[in-house]
Amino acid sequence: MITRAPENPHVLRVRCGRLRLRVETRTLATGILSLLVLIGCAAMALQIGTIPLSLSEVAHALLRSGTSTRNINVVWDARLPRIVAGIVVGLVLGAAGCVFQSLSRNALGSPEIIGFSTGAATGAVLQIIFFNKGAFATAAAAVVLGLITAGVVYALSLNRGVSGGYRLVLVGIGVSAMLSALNTMLLAKGNFDLAVKARIWLSGSLNGCTWDTIVPAAIGGLIILPLLVWAARQLDIIEMGDDQALQLGVRVENIRRLVMFLGVLLTAFSVAVAGPISFIALAAPQIVRRLTAGARVQVLCSGVMGAALLVVADFVAQALPVKIGIPVGVITGVVGGLYVLALIARQRSV
Repeated sequence: MITRAPENPHVLRVRCGRLRLRVETRTLATGILSLLVLIGCAAMALQIGTIPLSLSEVAHALLRSGTSTRNINVVWDARLPRIVAGIVVGLVLGAAGCVFQSLSRNALGSPEIIGFSTGAATGAVLQIIFFNKGAFATAAAAVVLGLITAGVVYALSLNRGVSGGYRLVLVGIGVSAMLSALNTMLLAKGNFDLAVKARIWLSGSLNGCTWDTIVPAAIGGLIILPLLVWAARQLDIIEMGDDQALQLGVRVENIRRLVMFLGVLLTAFSVAVAGPISFIALAAPQIVRRLTAGARVQVLCSGVMGAALLVVADFVAQALPVKIGIPVGVITGVVGGLYVLALIARQRSV
């Protein structure tokens, strides 16, 4: 049963047995709008390519009936894995960006700027250049180096036992710069063929995604996202101030460490699948906050918005009238750079 909360008409109460949920109407509308954009763009992306398909042919191919084997193979083996990868990667990046911006209390507090994406990318590059053991090994290396980077950034950002704020962002930017230089050195010194492979991967792309490469991020997202949704309630209280949160019984620094750990895992899983893709984690939470006009930490809604943004960006990359496959990371990087410049221009203090 769905009813409006008497104390706030903009909040819906959802009751299903013992389950009790409170959903803000603007948050629900933003999530539904993001889903509609995502579904529409995914439907169009399934139709374009070297073998153009009509919407009816795509539908028959998805149902594996009434169409040729070629169409079924094109949809299920080439295009659908790419779209699902975009949804999974965008979902986890949007959720991770949401919690990192809450932790740093800064609009620029996203994984690629703080350095966590770069750390995960360094692990993957090391694996590709020196071992080249496949997708699972790349995912494992990205997770391990991502966690190590997070530990270093967290330790250096501590000030009298408290982390977060501008210090976290500034330390992350410094660590990210050093890791970027290390990545460049690895590419210059490594085997030429493997270095080219790593360079393409570093651009951030969904081109080579298969069902096997999606599995790590999908499993990670299914396990970690519910934990982040739970932790978001604690972050809502922490955003009111550490002193007030402590008075309300929230273990502030423990929650920060937990959220950072979970956010880094999500970031590392996304990097392992598609490489470091910028802009999504930065923009999705801010767009959601503007549309919902709320101060809450919207993890799920930011995730859905991130998925929609990435699928749209990848569709644009495929639809551009060029003869080469443009990595989606190039599109998001250009848009993200312009977005950051506009953000800084609008606000004297970011």
